[in-house]
Amino acid sequence: MELRGRTEGQSSYNYTQNGDRAYELTRVYGSVEVRSTKFLTGYLQFIDTHALGLPTHVIAGNMRDAFDFRQGYVELHGHPGAVPVEVFVGRQELKFGSERIIGISDWTNNSRSWDGVDARIGDKNRVDLFSTSVVTVYPTSLDKHGAGLTFHGAYGSITTWIPKVHLSPYLLFHTVRGVTSSQGVKGNEVEATFGSEVEGSLPWNFDYEANASLQRGSYSTSSIHAGQTFEKLAYTFEKLPWEPRIGGEFDYATGNNHANANVMATYDQSYPSNHNAFGLVDLFGYQNIRQERINLDLGPRKNLTLLFQGGFLNLAQENDSVYSSSASTTIKAPTGGFATTDLGHEFDASAKYVFHDYIVANVGVGHLFPGEVLLDNKHGAADTIGYFSLTYRFRVDKQAKTSTQ
Repeated sequence: MELRGRTEGQSSYNYTQNGDRAYELTRVYGSVEVRSTKFLTGYLQFIDTHALGLPTHVIAGNMRDAFDFRQGYVELHGHPGAVPVEVFVGRQELKFGSERIIGISDWTNNSRSWDGVDARIGDKNRVDLFSTSVVTVYPTSLDKHGAGLTFHGAYGSITTWIPKVHLSPYLLFHTVRGVTSSQGVKGNEVEATFGSEVEGSLPWNFDYEANASLQRGSYSTSSIHAGQTFEKLAYTFEKLPWEPRIGGEFDYATGNNHANANVMATYDQSYPSNHNAFGLVDLFGYQNIRQERINLDLGPRKNLTLLFQGGFLNLAQENDSVYSSSASTTIKAPTGGFATTDLGHEFDASAKYVFHDYIVANVGVGHLFPGEVLLDNKHGAADTIGYFSLTYRFRVDKQAKTSTQ
């Protein structure tokens, strides 16, 4: 069982000048797990979410879902030979690595799930083979996925090949029916994403994380040529009070310069967990964007962490649009492109406190200083967001272990 309430306040809700909003996001998860045999497990989870204090017409699609079925699967597990194998069939979560490519977007009120099959082969070195379709949330009716299974892939997790290195290669396929190319021709999209994520520790208290991938395929009559990369490098001052950890970050996702009408170069962000990828205001998605950011982590106590961030945001291509965290178009690029790539810069401060492993408190404030792209296109209202949340989790289980994520 999980209960979560988050109070949020924004100064420019939906980019609206003087559009102050204060509201409460509530979420309830309830679940039951049945272990019928030593090799078969069943799991069922419901969700009930609401956005209190917001008019219905401004409630985002990821804020509200009245009592629905979020997960429900059968798990088969065993050890054919010496390799552990788990097979999940039904509605389930998919989340890998940093969740910048595939994640459940848990910060949103309606976190993501998929319908399909996932076969997990291995333990410390593991590969997930899955064929799924993402579930679409319908606030007043049952959630469901579209026709057929459209998202497939293989995602590896290798932890023992190289000391102090976690390597995660992946190959993903995404199909969409009924798209229209830039030439106005209707057809289908077939997209392949291949790349790898790597994280680990270095001598002298350094640690790192990086991810890079390319996308190839067809978008009706157009070809797809896109990609992304992010890199993080941090240093921990172990001998100083609160053990400060300071790091630099670079994020880049390609945009379309429209130099060739037969090429789609906007990176498709797939299904990421985008919260705080580009600041706490969560206005931008991982498409046609470049970011340089500095992060400072502090640990005053074992169960208390503080995070301060400052980032500079730009478009990757001035001839492509500005995209939201859900990958929709926020500002369409004008003919001839934007005059600049400057989206703005942001400062964020947040804290997390864990009470006895089952109650988690989060508090934070973020401010976006809009750049010329926003100021020149009727989206120039400076936005400040503040939040405070409490999450309570418990399990009734002889072998229960409570998550504090």
